[in-house]
Amino acid sequence: MVTYNPKDWFTLIFQFHKSDTFRKLLPVMFATGLFSALVVFIEVYVFHWSFNNSSVIHSILGFVLSMLLVFRTNSAYDRWWEGRKLWGEIVNNSRNLAFKIKSFVKDEDSRNEFIKLIYSYNFILKDHLRNKTEISDQIEISDEIKKELAIAKHKPNAAASRFYAKLNTFAVNKQISETHLLLLNDEVKSFTNVCGACERIRNTPIPYSYNLFLKKIIFLYVITIPFMFGPDFKYATIIIAMIVLYVFASIELIAEEIEDPFGEDDNDLPLDDICINVKSNLTELIK
Repeated sequence: MVTYNPKDWFTLIFQFHKSDTFRKLLPVMFATGLFSALVVFIEVYVFHWSFNNSSVIHSILGFVLSMLLVFRTNSAYDRWWEGRKLWGEIVNNSRNLAFKIKSFVKDEDSRNEFIKLIYSYNFILKDHLRNKTEISDQIEISDEIKKELAIAKHKPNAAASRFYAKLNTFAVNKQISETHLLLLNDEVKSFTNVCGACERIRNTPIPYSYNLFLKKIIFLYVITIPFMFGPDFKYATIIIAMIVLYVFASIELIAEEIEDPFGEDDNDLPLDDICINVKSNLTELIK
């Protein structure tokens, strides 16, 4: 995720980051400009076409298209923000569970091993959401658990099952009471709930038909700009077409990037930093 000062707006205007949509759209904008110049030349200087109130009609269509893009952006941002709230929840649950384990379990080795498994779960879930199969170097768990994770198809489930196995061991060995077990159960269950909610966001993209329709409408709207604006604005239509393409296509590209917030794009959630911060916080408890 890109870190920046949102109040320094003047600098942001002239800043071109690698994720800036202007870089991605520059070839298409250039092609649109050439097409617009060709159409304007033919209709104005060859066929002498003229359409009454054509720009007004196109402006109305542009307003309708902008409403569709607003809905597209809002739905994508909702997914991004929901993902951030879920990871905020797992951070809080990791800390609460670690606090309770430190208070309830008196055996230091057993307690520290469980706390390490807590922050390791964050790295396991992060890699799972990014479709990574290798075990992160940040994970500090026993070789036995690592071997179990290596062959598991759903690694977060395998790690969560270890939570319950260890809680059961604590209960059998009388390291925690039944009341403590009930209190810890809610915290452990929340990890699986968050995992399921994150998978729901990742595995449910925007409906294909809606996505396809919006791209077609943007293409048709931009491609018809020279025909509608050419008689009135002449070669200034080239700039109009390029700016409209940049605005509408950029909104769509940004929405595509943030609708899956768990990846490694510049505008995705900073999951690596979140996991490292949780590890740092819980390591303090061990020390």
